[in-house]
Amino acid sequence: MRVWNLAPHGTQPPFGAALACELEPGGSVGVHVQEHFSEIVVGLEGHGTALVDGAPFELHPGALVELALGKTLALENASETGPLRYLIIKAR
Repeated sequence: MRVWNLAPHGTQPPFGAALACELEPGGSVGVHVQEHFSEIVVGLEGHGTALVDGAPFELHPGALVELALGKTLALENASETGPLRYLIIKAR
């Protein structure tokens, strides 16, 4: 997984971060809890699944997945040949 900070000089409240992410073919991100910020995940390229508290949501270009504070997230790239690219926007 590769992550680029799109706001290296910080963000204005209520935002906490803006990240561009790329998950390698067949890759995954394990389950983790949204401890400090609510998030939205925006699909940019490729196809995969976002699991929010275990419930699957398709992640594809234009898809938007919302995660409230305290929810869990896991990500899976459904492609064995191409990356899954997405944005993560964190807010208080």
